[in-house]
Amino acid sequence: MSRNDGMNYAPKHEAKPVVGPGEFIIAAIALDHGHIYGMCNGLVEAGAQLKWVYDPDQEKVKAFTAAYPGVRVARSAEEILEDPEVRLVAAAAVPSERGPLGLRVMAHGKDYFTDKAPFTAIEQLEAARVQAEKTKRKYMCYFSERLHVESAVYAGHLIRQGAIGRVLQVIGMGPHRLNAPSRPGWFFQREKYGGILCDIGSHQIEQFLYYTGCRDAKVLHSKVANYNHTAYPELEDFGDATLVGDNGATQYFRVDWFTPEGLGTWGDGRMIIMGTEGYLELRKYTDLARSNTPDHVFWVDSQGEHYEQVAGKIGFPFFGELILDCLQRSELAMTQAHVFKAAELCLTAQSQALNLTPDSLR
Repeated sequence: MSRNDGMNYAPKHEAKPVVGPGEFIIAAIALDHGHIYGMCNGLVEAGAQLKWVYDPDQEKVKAFTAAYPGVRVARSAEEILEDPEVRLVAAAAVPSERGPLGLRVMAHGKDYFTDKAPFTAIEQLEAARVQAEKTKRKYMCYFSERLHVESAVYAGHLIRQGAIGRVLQVIGMGPHRLNAPSRPGWFFQREKYGGILCDIGSHQIEQFLYYTGCRDAKVLHSKVANYNHTAYPELEDFGDATLVGDNGATQYFRVDWFTPEGLGTWGDGRMIIMGTEGYLELRKYTDLARSNTPDHVFWVDSQGEHYEQVAGKIGFPFFGELILDCLQRSELAMTQAHVFKAAELCLTAQSQALNLTPDSLR
């Protein structure tokens, strides 16, 4: 697992199978983003059997089969889609291609698990809503900054236990390291990656809905900019937004591509969650200048001040819950409405964003 490159960040944990061997067969299609490894790691650790892989780029397939020995290489996506044993397809396609691929997967009677952002256009979201209702298949999304971060999972436990009372506000900071030379061409094409609020901003909005328990929200303000990357005119290297939920809770978040080279990890992701009875802070990937280790949780309540470093202690329950949801047609891991609402708000924030890019960079 690379701690310096967020694109190839793929956490691992001890295996905790929720099914027996061969009970839940999955496949991987489209290896355009390194998150496919985190997605497959989580599912395999929860007991899924990875049967197939397909991508037209043979170098990507070679690397994938080296990481997952025994996986079969399909001759086409159709070979996977037509296999009746496959229950779920995991995919990390170019963002603009994720929605259309999901429609194909669901049309073949399989559940779909895509990397974030799940869509780059509102038309894709609406088509997926129709297809999910028609086929009764799942369109799930890998919001890794909550699902695959133990401090974020632990925060959810604390909030559900009432540790800080009712959540009133969520402040999120999602800086990322650009590593421009290592990025594929589509990463810098606005039509293909969708914009910064649609892309890495999706993590922040999903967490807001989850921690506050909101089913709906409004985007009050949003902004984007390309402040410092003239070589990539379609890149947005900064974005922020303010939201208010249907229960009155609010959010402010900022995302950017300005992580300096001196930081020991790909981004100093942080979150402050304020409640009626206390507040907590997550230092997800590092404790700056003190400990280059992940998953630091600080919180204050009526009993006092608390701190715990939870890396390796909590695990990633989402993946096992997702497998059981697919088998039982339940919604324990994540509801379909939650996925689609998070996606809708990201697309809204992106579409109405004020562009602050200096004239000299436009």
